[in-house]
Amino acid sequence: MNTAATTKTVLKGGEWLVKESSPFETFIPEDFTEEQLMIKDMCNQFLNAEIFPILDRIDALEPGLMKSLLGKAGEQGLLATSFPEEYGGLGKDFVTSTIINEYLGAGHSFSVAIAAHTGIGTLPILYFGTPEQKQKYIPKLISGEWAGAYGLTEPNSGSDALGAKTSAKLSEDGKYYLLNGQKCWITNGGFAQVYTVFAKVDGDKFTGFIVDRGTEGFTQGPEEQKMGIKGSSTVQLYFQDAKVPVENLLGEIGKGHKIAFNILNIGRLKLCAAALGGARKSVTHSVEYAKTREQFKQPIANFGAIKHKLAEMGIRVFVGESALYRTAKWIDDKKEEMLLSGKLESESLLGAAEEYAIECAMLKVYGSEVLDFVVDEGVQVHGGNGFSAEYNISRAYRDSRINRIYEGTNEINRLLILDMTLKRAMGGRLDLMGPAMSVQKELMSIPDFGGEEETAFFNEKKLIANLKKAILMTSGAAVQKLMMKIDTEQEVLMNISDMAIETFNAESVLLRVMKMVDQKGEANCQHYLDIMRTYLYDAADKVNKSGKDAVNSFAEGDEQRMILMGLKRFTKAAPFNCKDARRRIADKMIAEGKYCF
Repeated sequence: MNTAATTKTVLKGGEWLVKESSPFETFIPEDFTEEQLMIKDMCNQFLNAEIFPILDRIDALEPGLMKSLLGKAGEQGLLATSFPEEYGGLGKDFVTSTIINEYLGAGHSFSVAIAAHTGIGTLPILYFGTPEQKQKYIPKLISGEWAGAYGLTEPNSGSDALGAKTSAKLSEDGKYYLLNGQKCWITNGGFAQVYTVFAKVDGDKFTGFIVDRGTEGFTQGPEEQKMGIKGSSTVQLYFQDAKVPVENLLGEIGKGHKIAFNILNIGRLKLCAAALGGARKSVTHSVEYAKTREQFKQPIANFGAIKHKLAEMGIRVFVGESALYRTAKWIDDKKEEMLLSGKLESESLLGAAEEYAIECAMLKVYGSEVLDFVVDEGVQVHGGNGFSAEYNISRAYRDSRINRIYEGTNEINRLLILDMTLKRAMGGRLDLMGPAMSVQKELMSIPDFGGEEETAFFNEKKLIANLKKAILMTSGAAVQKLMMKIDTEQEVLMNISDMAIETFNAESVLLRVMKMVDQKGEANCQHYLDIMRTYLYDAADKVNKSGKDAVNSFAEGDEQRMILMGLKRFTKAAPFNCKDARRRIADKMIAEGKYCF
């Protein structure tokens, strides 16, 4: 029997750290509607029919091929899902668009092209364009007739986007902005018809512009030769007094940062989705190979070392999905809340994504690193064959590496996680002070060694609560000790962000499995319980290590000893046989011949 509460509480961004979440208010992949499951299947069918058979042709950058594939995706409605019906879109929710990003994410270079097109290539116009701009561009972009691209990065400004040098100056007749400068690493740049480009008006006002292919003074360089995602068009853009009509100004002069950074929040979550889709496919390839490759007169899937790898790959994908859809539904719920308050559609989704910018940054880091882990272990499972272009895992390995760099490097995102959290606390958006003081008080008291009634998932819930205390204790001590210098202590910031990522993921997978057990019964969820308990057991050690690294960087003497004792207390997990749990997880995938969770 489902014991869901009747009134749903939507947590604010970052609030999961100081408030307990209910599994019955948590959206999980098992909650997908029939329509969403059909869309998921449609994505799989599209990759199987249109993409996987021609991966070599795609990687060879066959002229016109990627553009035609985007057109085919447009014909099936895969470009239009989340766009308003008034422009020819399907008007679906954010969870549904996340599903498309995830299940097309296994498409190698194609997944990069379609994600760039539907995301950074189209959303700036949808959210910041004038009615005339939207009517002109959006219908053709979401049908696939036109392709979109996004020009932000420059040779000397990557992570420091606002340090861009491209300039824009109003022409003497007032009809054009003359753009001068250079953009690099532009996905879809070789064939796009429409580009969102950022330049500084009069040298200092960072502003967005819509630039059409064929604009006088606008040219592009040759295709970049890249380590991976070889089939993704990547070029440099050049502007020499490029004449951009004044009606193509996007948003307000000097407010380009609003476009760039708001779009990035959505992009980070969707990058996580695509990375997990790619990871799932690579797990399946590795399981299939391990079942057929024989050594010592038996399949290598029989060996414990291989089972450990396969299980850990599966665990990390399952955990990533748990955190991804928990957050995607928060964004949907927040968007609906803002719509009801009278906000416009575009304001509502951007506002909702900004509310969960912390979580989007965490997802970007985790999803990209899961994919890197999975493809690396996948090559290892394949052995020498993993180094051969004949096996798809080698392509997956090369294609994966970019994900930790674009949409903000993982280092930048780690720094942002704690920076945004602290700024919200100081601005009154997030109450960290009260909970942090409670943890400090608890630290000074004698530990409670029992007396509480042990209910279902008692130990797991207690561990999650304690991991949150470890974060509050460590971050609180760091802020008190380092004060204004904390921004320069990047290693400490990243340590604490890693504690937060592990804890958010651990709580997300616990909530998912609790809800599944409630719906299906414990007997039908044994493999999911193994996944959750293995991840939590390991997360406790990872949080402890990151916490110790941070504390040892800024504390000493009695203060250091007290905080380290607190870390040991708050990261203590009950003994658990991870080896047998991983074997059961691996055996389930081996029996089904694929990632099956």
